[in-house]
Amino acid sequence: MACAFRRSIASQLSRVLDLPPENLIKSISAVPISKKEEVADFQLSVHSVLECNSGQSKPDIQVQARRLAEKLKCDTVVSEISTGPGTVNFKINRELLTKTVLQQVFEDGVNYGLKSELFSGLPQKKVVVEFSSPNVAKKFHVGHLRSTIIGNFIANLKEALGHQVTRINYFGDWGMQFGLLGTGFQLFGYEEKLHSNPLQHLFEVYVQVNKEAADDESVEKSAREFFHQLEAGDEQALSLWQKFRDLSIKEYVQIYKRLGVHFDEYSGESFYREKSREVLRLLDKKGLLQRTKKGTAIVDLSGKGDPSLSCTVMRSDGTSLYATRDLAAAIDRMNKYNFDSMIYVTDKGQQNHFQQVFQILRLMGFEWAERCRHIPFGVVQGMKTRRGDVTFLEDVINETRLRMLENMTFSKTSKELENPHETAERVGLAALIIQDFKGHLLSDYKFNWDRVFQSRGDTGVFLQYTHARLSSLEATFECGHLRNINATCLQDPQSISILQHLLRYDEVLFKSSQDLQPRHIVSYLVTLSHLTAVAHKTLQIKGRLPEVAEARLHLFKAVRSVLANGMKLLGITPVSRM
Repeated sequence: MACAFRRSIASQLSRVLDLPPENLIKSISAVPISKKEEVADFQLSVHSVLECNSGQSKPDIQVQARRLAEKLKCDTVVSEISTGPGTVNFKINRELLTKTVLQQVFEDGVNYGLKSELFSGLPQKKVVVEFSSPNVAKKFHVGHLRSTIIGNFIANLKEALGHQVTRINYFGDWGMQFGLLGTGFQLFGYEEKLHSNPLQHLFEVYVQVNKEAADDESVEKSAREFFHQLEAGDEQALSLWQKFRDLSIKEYVQIYKRLGVHFDEYSGESFYREKSREVLRLLDKKGLLQRTKKGTAIVDLSGKGDPSLSCTVMRSDGTSLYATRDLAAAIDRMNKYNFDSMIYVTDKGQQNHFQQVFQILRLMGFEWAERCRHIPFGVVQGMKTRRGDVTFLEDVINETRLRMLENMTFSKTSKELENPHETAERVGLAALIIQDFKGHLLSDYKFNWDRVFQSRGDTGVFLQYTHARLSSLEATFECGHLRNINATCLQDPQSISILQHLLRYDEVLFKSSQDLQPRHIVSYLVTLSHLTAVAHKTLQIKGRLPEVAEARLHLFKAVRSVLANGMKLLGITPVSRM
């Protein structure tokens, strides 16, 4: 793979530049493929390795690039050396490139790209990822879809890199809304409706009690009293709350199963109602807790008494808040998991909240607060079903499956599928995930059903179609042993472009591991699929000489393997037929 070639180039450079090879590895990158011309395989950024005066102009860099290139020699690995704008370019021996890349893909399997020297020296860490976190007693809102799939991707990537990952679903299962819901159920709830369709009935109750509370102060007062009873541990109030929680989680688990997402721990704000009191005592002991005239408790984050830079940690009636419970949860997780990194995946509206939580942890003397990181994401706009504005995730998944089934009716092979509904759902979810992951996570984007389901665009449907098509090739033609392939049969432009692109996979994984953005992997897989579509038309297998057919089949098999690896990291289950 790329690692063997990088090492060889770095070894020769180290002798000329008098620098250790390991210092040069990350300055040598695979060259992105070009539609216009055949490009070199690797390039060295001269600026990154030579000591240049800040005032130096580009021509000087170019001169140094030429001088460096003149000192280097071709060998059994490098067949051609040239210069570009501020770079020295290396072309790898074509037969060696072919055999090495294919051999590495098949030998490493699911770990292809992950064994690269780009990741060498990185210690295995304990990583906690908190994501999804829907509000209990409410139907799974579509707004939690992004947190769920982004958090799942981050956890998948961290696990693939060898870290010990704990996936936590931190339910919104505590707070004043349960005071309203408890009061509402006492006024408008029905046991039979609760058990037949729990989340729908609780949603209806919640809407109704909010309307009543807006017009009747006594309802709001009852809600405050109910939540106060919960905080005080009243058995009757807790029993009703526990019923709401259990029924909610039961439904959520079914949705997670459809999404292909799992968790190691189902937690929630309720777990920290007692521990949040300990946090308040600790804040008070450290002199960080201040009382306001309204009776609330705050932490001054300005250090100068600026009320606009404070965080409220307790209500006037003594009940806890979201921030207090997040502080308690963070401390508890550090004690429990001794994590090296904890990642929170929520929408960008909570950026200020997490900045405050992390700052309070630092003020409390917890140096490990530096290990906490918030990954924010933007808002999805215009997500509607045919019945109108969509609110619930289940409706989106059902709509996705329905639309995909309709699209698949025009395909001949769809009629032969054993389980067309399952295939449609998997392809549909791939479409949703790729649409979501194409841009920067922090960006808002406008949802468009027609664009999502295009089979020839940069979509999840196109990735699934490519994987299914390659799986069909493998099923149709028998693939022999890699040792027997003739590398000279894969020297055409289409084959070389694919091999060059496969070379870059480790760099793409490294980039995503640095900024936790899935768009790098999405862009890579889409390009790989487009290259494959062109190659599939020109590199025929049927009716060709056995050695040509065998070589091409191995190339397509390698593509399918890498495509499947990347899709799984993104949280997509590849389909073999569609």
